[in-house]
Amino acid sequence: MSSTLITGIAELVTCDGTGPDRLGLRFGAALVVADSHVAWIGPLSAAPAADQRIDLGGRTLVPGFVDSHAHLVFAGDRSLEFAARMAGRPYDGGGIGVSVAATRGASDEELRGLVARRVAEMRSLGTTTVEIKSGYGLTVDDEVRALTIAAEFTSETTFLGAHVVPGEYVDDRASYLDLVVGPMLAAAAPHARWIDVFCEPRSPHAFTEAEARAVLVAGREAGLGIRMHGNQLGPGPGVQLAVELGAASVDHCTYLSPADVDALADARDQTVATLLPGVEFSTRSPYPDAARLLRAGVSIALATDCNPGTCYSSSMAFVIALAVREMGLTPGQALYAATAGSAKSLRRADIGRIDIGLRADFAVLDAPSSSYLAYRAGMPLASALEL
Repeated sequence: MSSTLITGIAELVTCDGTGPDRLGLRFGAALVVADSHVAWIGPLSAAPAADQRIDLGGRTLVPGFVDSHAHLVFAGDRSLEFAARMAGRPYDGGGIGVSVAATRGASDEELRGLVARRVAEMRSLGTTTVEIKSGYGLTVDDEVRALTIAAEFTSETTFLGAHVVPGEYVDDRASYLDLVVGPMLAAAAPHARWIDVFCEPRSPHAFTEAEARAVLVAGREAGLGIRMHGNQLGPGPGVQLAVELGAASVDHCTYLSPADVDALADARDQTVATLLPGVEFSTRSPYPDAARLLRAGVSIALATDCNPGTCYSSSMAFVIALAVREMGLTPGQALYAATAGSAKSLRRADIGRIDIGLRADFAVLDAPSSSYLAYRAGMPLASALEL
């Protein structure tokens, strides 16, 4: 078993929950990696011998970003839709059908290549763990295909057959719901860890509270963990339903009532509010007040929601900068939410922090401190450290 000593760390950000913003900062530190896990952390002066050495040359080491909400299995392009939104057209979820048609028409090889390039792009920007949803197939075969391809790149696969009601079922929603909770779920469950639903009564394309409940309960009975798209387009039932059903995460949370905030605070150990500021940026929607959520005791995470329609960005650094500028977080709070917070939303204890025994998933920042992620917004400072 080979070992690697990492030195030259200007700032080691462990996200161990201690110190300002829970970042667990260490200076003058080094660490040893063995068998893909952290084996030792301590002062450089006491560093043990190792088989090889990596000198970061005064750069910053942080946990690899955990992108806990992404839609990467898709083909096609929706740039015209984006341009129309920037000109004032509101978003209601209808464009998803465009991606469904393009994805259904793509070959397995094409989709696999597209996902591979997107995951490689994410690693080049510092993301070491990504959750990947289905949801652009919306037939039994196409949803299984999406999950099978996603599983080649991550263990965090999510069945999202309840993304929207596809065009062929627009006049028979009940039959599509029966398909999702019946044959589609049965075929998809062996390839997924999670189930998700777009619960948004304000959209004619998405799902009502009753429909969402049926989907999530069926998924839970099939052994899948629960995630949810909720409260994106306006106030709605998503947050309350997610908390009631014990969801690991409720994502978007753009429009929250005081009762929603209280429910999330009470469920802080169980349900994480995953915020997706790239979506607000790309849809001209109001940004949720993340600082308010933290003050209330809510557990929060940050993710990209990388998708072809409402946020075609895979940059967690961009998300962090937006959260600082538009959502009231400090740079440290945003970094913690993008690492340890997102790991919690996936119910993972082995990633999102740097500690002995945990996975050696690191990002290197070409900067002397982690605050540069927001300070030098838009710059490609972060990349996954390849060991």
